[in-house]
This record gives sequence, C-alpha cells and structure tokens, in this order.
Amino acid sequence: MFAAWEVGVWKTLAAHIRPDLVVGASAGALNGWAIAGGISPEQLAEHWLDPSLTSIRFRRPEPLHDKARELWSRFQPQIPFGLTVVEMPRLRVRLVREREVTWHHLAATCAVPLFFPSVSIQGSSCVDGGLMGSLPIWAAEEMGASRVIAVNCLTQWPFRLVRTILPPRRCGPALRIFAVTPSKPLGSLRDAIRWSRSNVERWIELGEHDGALALSNLGRAWSRPS
Repeated sequence: MFAAWEVGVWKTLAAHIRPDLVVGASAGALNGWAIAGGISPEQLAEHWLDPSLTSIRFRRPEPLHDKARELWSRFQPQIPFGLTVVEMPRLRVRLVREREVTWHHLAATCAVPLFFPSVSIQGSSCVDGGLMGSLPIWAAEEMGASRVIAVNCLTQWPFRLVRTILPPRRCGPALRIFAVTPSKPLGSLRDAIRWSRSNVERWIELGEHDGALALSNLGRAWSRPS
C-alpha cells in the first residue's frame, strides 16, 4: 500500500516532466503500467482510493489477479515500459518489456513470497520483482536510460535488511540517478498490507510534498557535472 505515496510524487512531477520510459517492480509496476498507458494523476489517485482494494489480502490471489487483469485490459504502453519478475527457485531476475507484458506478469511482480503464491508464466514460477531489488534502476539502464528519477517508497529498516541479504543488480557508473524518498515514515508493516482510505490520502499528500521538494532540487542536481 505504500506505493500510494508514489502517486502523490507523480501528481507533482507529471506537470513538469515527460519520461521517455517507465520501469517498475511490485506495486510500482502497477503504477508504472498505468502511467505509461496514459492515465492522469487524478485517475491514478482514484484507483488507490477505491475501497475495492480491501479485497486484496494475503494468501488470496484471486483479487490481485483480477486487479492485474483490469489494469492490463484498460491500459497499453504509449511509451517504453518494463517490469521485473523473479523466477523461482533460482532467484533469477527478469526484465519484461512492453508488448511482452501480460496480466500474468502484472500479477507476478506483486506476488510477495510467503504471502501470495507464485504465478506460472511459460513454465516458470514467477514472484515479486522487488524481491531482488524494489528499485530496478538497472532495468531502466538496460532499456536505454542515461538519467533516472528513482521513486523509492521502501526505505524503512525491514526493506533495507532485505536489500542487504539480497542485493540488487548494480548499474553502470555513467548512469545519473536522482532519488526521491519519503520525507516522513509512511507507517508500520501492518499499514503496508491493509488498505485504509485515510492512510492512502495521507500518503498521496506527502508524495505531492516530496515531489515538490524533488523538483526544486532536480535541476541543480542534473546541472552538476557527473
């Protein structure tokens, strides 16, 4: 649910920035798919404020699959888009791009191990792309990016611990990265797994604030020599 904060960031950035491509993992891939498909920031916010999201609960894959089908059928990328999934049991991270993406991939990239079952895709058991890096910057680089605005909502200690145990792929030294992170803690792990309208509203508002802070610093950051 913390990915609702990303919506607030996008609401601010969208008025000033037109990305050349979008890459995401886990719930960030759902946001990214809709953004690449042309959804307005207001419509994306309404998606997160929809009480039907309460049906998405751990060990109940059907509502998650229904949401993946809905998003896949409503949107198709208007700019290059990629998401990551992890193939089990080898922990092989895979980039899936544009027209290769099916609703199965949208469901798989959110299939958190131990909480949602894996999704079978072409004979492989696929799970949450965030398992091997919730911020797949390497994938953006592989798709041709030279500068990246990295919107990262998972900055609290449990997620940092996972990154220590399962470090993400590294990027090349030439890639320029500008990170946007929450200026305040988003909440507890319980908040992260249950829908609450008040939390979603608060996170979107904080995201708009953090997006404005990012805009004020972005020009200076990218004008400096790399």
